[in-house]
Amino acid sequence: MDPSLIVIVVVVAALAFDFTNGFHDTANAMATSIATGALKPKVAVGISAVLNLVGAFLSIEVAKTISGGIVDDTKVTPTVVFAGLVGAIIWNLLTWLFGLPSSSSHALFGGLIGATWIASGADAVHFTAVVEKILIPAVASPLVAGVVAVVGTFLVYRITASARQDVVGKTFKTAQALSASLVSLAHGTNDAQKTMGVITLTLIASGSLSAGSSPPIWVILCSGTAIALGTYLGGWRIIQTMGKKITEIQTPQGFAAETSAAVTILASSHLGFALSTTHVCSGGIIGSGVGRKLAEVRWGVAGRMALAWLFTLPAAAIVGAIAAEVAGSGSIGTVLVGVAGVVVAVVIYLWSRRNPVTASNVNGPAPEPAPAAA
Repeated sequence: MDPSLIVIVVVVAALAFDFTNGFHDTANAMATSIATGALKPKVAVGISAVLNLVGAFLSIEVAKTISGGIVDDTKVTPTVVFAGLVGAIIWNLLTWLFGLPSSSSHALFGGLIGATWIASGADAVHFTAVVEKILIPAVASPLVAGVVAVVGTFLVYRITASARQDVVGKTFKTAQALSASLVSLAHGTNDAQKTMGVITLTLIASGSLSAGSSPPIWVILCSGTAIALGTYLGGWRIIQTMGKKITEIQTPQGFAAETSAAVTILASSHLGFALSTTHVCSGGIIGSGVGRKLAEVRWGVAGRMALAWLFTLPAAAIVGAIAAEVAGSGSIGTVLVGVAGVVVAVVIYLWSRRNPVTASNVNGPAPEPAPAAA
């Protein structure tokens, strides 16, 4: 395949991943605000989309981590990056279908690691950087956010114990709208950069940019726009899981959960840690449930989420590796990988329409699975 053409294909695939990242991760910022009624569903995703776009321009440290830290950019080709993106997109869509708030970030990392390993060998993967920049933050970030949320929730209820509950509810609805907006801004500073990093890595691999280059302004703009559009679409299935299924959330809880998540994400973006905003926000929600007296945390749901987190990186890596093996056979293989990815995406979308979750029913009970076709 013509080198310039494959670069265009990779850029399109990267923006497609960014789009899925947007609707997959909308729940991170807005699920609790929608669940408590602090924001109407459509208003919430609109605010989140705008702030994701703004956040994309605030930092490039995470993009640098991806474009030059995870894999050896001298041993990566645009075709390999394309294969890794296919693995990430498919995992994102599968977990969205089942309403599982897994990590889009780890799906991307897994896809790239698997594709690079197959194409260039294990020495092309910087495993030390993977441990330091991905695996350690993956374990630590939800724990940190959870502990902060536990303390914050406990203090909020302690401080407002003697206040009128209608005043408390109204005040924290406003506060929660602000804290959710801060999470959206933080999400843009972290997750939009991951696509910037992938596109920059592709441009470096194709010789269009020199090694160590920062993302060009057009890459930042396109990445921010793609994630904002995906966010506005609204990942209602995952919003329902995070807003209603983990724990019943009151406005003070939502405020504590969102504030703890925002602080953790912004700190990691500044340090260049490409952590999962899903892990952080889920940890905050669980922590807020633990911190409120008599609140019930549904540990079965939390356990299923943890399993999805555990399998995300290796599952995406396997798909990315298979895609790299096929695409490595030449232009026909690359086309086959692209066609297969589109077919899988269409099948998943059509399957999702059997039990739609929308802005109108996101706060209601989860729909029952449709019976299997005879």
